[in-house]
This record gives sequence, structure tokens and C-alpha cells, in this order.
Amino acid sequence: MFKKLAITAVTALTLSVGGVAASESGGIHDVAFSFEGPFGKFDEDQLQRGLQVYTEVCAACHGLQYVAFRTLADEGGPALPDDQMRAYAAQFDIYDAETDEDLPGKPTDFFPVGGDENAPDLSLMAKKRAGFHGPYGTGLSQLFKGMGGPEYIVAILTSYTGEEKEEAGTTFYENTAFPGGWIAMSPPLAGEDVDFAGGASNELEHEAENVAAFLMWTAEPKMMARQHAGFVAVLLMVLLSVLLYLTNKKIWAPVKGKDFV
Repeated sequence: MFKKLAITAVTALTLSVGGVAASESGGIHDVAFSFEGPFGKFDEDQLQRGLQVYTEVCAACHGLQYVAFRTLADEGGPALPDDQMRAYAAQFDIYDAETDEDLPGKPTDFFPVGGDENAPDLSLMAKKRAGFHGPYGTGLSQLFKGMGGPEYIVAILTSYTGEEKEEAGTTFYENTAFPGGWIAMSPPLAGEDVDFAGGASNELEHEAENVAAFLMWTAEPKMMARQHAGFVAVLLMVLLSVLLYLTNKKIWAPVKGKDFV
């Protein structure tokens, strides 16, 4: 009886959580990012395109204050050649407290804060917006499809309806993926406003996916290494369990089945 009640309670809880996630996700839909799943990894080309979208569109308002320029050359990230990484850093003016002036950025410097004080920093945006627990709202979906932060970003960037309204001197834009349906940020992407090398598609959906993947990397640059370490740990635990089982069988084999008084 207790077992049936427990199963019923767990089932009801799973369905209710799934329903809440579905009702709150609005226009959020699953995106097949390469880094999702236990064996996923970041797509280097996609991260470079996402960096380009951030630089040409997002950097005017939003910062990446927790990301160092030198990490752009790291393996598993955008993997820019060292000279390109240094040239990219030098495009930014970074305040130097010792000289009390702005100097060209160095690899050891971090991205500057955004130009708009009301615009949130994007360093941890993909991780912060992890409340969307996959397209089906279950724990397994989180494991295989990710927490949903990048999907949330894609949805926000692609869910503007074109409707506007003004309240207390502030213009709001209708966005079906944003909680409440209205957002103060004007549509940042229109599609075909960033030209990618190699002829990669620059439709709105693809631009949004590229920058969302890049922001996921800024939030979790060591995600792949952590996943691989976790996979190795699981394999070792399985091997240890098998060895313990065989050892137990060997130790107790001589006395198994004997009667003791």
C-alpha cells in the first residue's frame, strides 16, 4: 500500500513540475546544441560566430566582466589563434588604475562592463537562466538536453512580436518568451545583420543560437572537462563495484552453503 502511494506521489509531482515548466516557458523550445548531453562538446566555429554576434551587437550595452580575453584562445572554447586573441583584446579600452587612464586591452584583462548600466552582464546569463528544465520538464531531460539557459536566450531573441507600448516614459516590447510578455530591451537581432565567414547562415534563429552557445561557454567554460571527469569517475565506480562483488564471491565461496551450529 505504501509503495503504491509513493509511486502515485512521485508521478503527480513529476507531472506538476512538468506542467509548471511548460506553462512558464512561453515560446521556449528545445535547441539541439552540440554541448548538451553527457558526451557533448562546444562547437568551435559556432563559438567564434557567437563571439562575433556579441562583439557587433551585444557589446554596446552588455558586458562580460567575468571573462578574461586570454580564455578566447583556450582549447574547447572559441580557440582563437594567439595573435588574433591579442588583437581582439586590444580593440577594447580597459581602465588602468596605476596610470589612471584607459589603455588597450591585454590578454590578462577581462571584458569591460556594458555601456548601459541597466543592461545585465552576460557572463553568467546562460547559467542564471537555467530555470527552464528542458522541453519536457523532467530530470532526464535536464541530463540529456541541458538545463535550458541557452534555449531561454534563443527564445528571448526570436520571440519579439513587433508590438510596443509605453509606460512611465519607458518603451516596452512584446516578447512571448519573456515573463509577463513585455521587455524593455528592443529587438537586438533582426536576422542577416551579421556576416559570418564561410557563408554560414545568418538568419535570425541561427544568429540567436550562435550567441546563445557562446554565452553558455562564458558561463561554463570548463563544462566539457567536468563532464569528462564525471564520466571517468562513473566508470571507475562501476569497475570498483564489480571488483568488490567478485572479491566477496571469492572470499565467501568456501563457506557458502555450509551449515553452522
